[in-house]
Amino acid sequence: MRTALTIAGSDCSGGAGIQADLKTMMANGVYAMSVITALTAQNTMGVSGIMEVTPEFLKKQLDAVFTDIKPDAVKIGMVASAELIHVIAERLSFYKPKFIVVDPVMVSTSGLRLIEEDAVAALQNELLPIASVITPNIPETEVLTGTKIDSKEKTAQALYNKYETAVLCKGGHSIEDANDYLYGADGGNWLESKRIDNENTHGTGCTLSSAIASYLAQNCELTDAVIKAKEYISGALADGMDLGQGSGPLNHAFRFNPSKN
Repeated sequence: MRTALTIAGSDCSGGAGIQADLKTMMANGVYAMSVITALTAQNTMGVSGIMEVTPEFLKKQLDAVFTDIKPDAVKIGMVASAELIHVIAERLSFYKPKFIVVDPVMVSTSGLRLIEEDAVAALQNELLPIASVITPNIPETEVLTGTKIDSKEKTAQALYNKYETAVLCKGGHSIEDANDYLYGADGGNWLESKRIDNENTHGTGCTLSSAIASYLAQNCELTDAVIKAKEYISGALADGMDLGQGSGPLNHAFRFNPSKN
């Protein structure tokens, strides 16, 4: 069985972070493992607290996974400090997984900053250059480029040229559509999706990047992996699950609901 590892923060409400990643990976056919970078106190209404693991314990988790069940693909989500990014970059450079998907999580949906200032530089200098693909949304591309986005094509190409890694510039924060632009070594192309009328979008970024990692782990070509991941997240949104008092989670298990099959 193919395997995937998520390196991210925990979401106690189950809609994002490690919990969303594990659900997504399982639903998309791989054995899922996790390395936790931080505990968060959060729910559908926002994040109220973050408690990081120590760099030493993060290294122990990574070594425990890689020396036993080596992952075919790795997804990296929320990493709040430069110290933790140093550890992840060093260990991944040592173990050399075939595929690395980086979702540069910086700000929560509710507007809380999730990453320290010096961690942005560490992310740019150490993690993005070793990634197979990065999956920034529009606000994240603006942080990474330092400019207001006016064209997904130009932004994706600029990030590719800077970090020499494929870029999926996501359209989820656009109100008009859910079209994403993928740019890599062979050039760029639009991957279109119909915008689904569902305000419950907690964990969409985590889910998409984890689904991409799942399909890369199964040796799908990158464009095909992104297309399959987009189809999965569209189904999870279209299911229309409604939980919580804020922006609720997706139904990661929509494919396993016998009443809807």
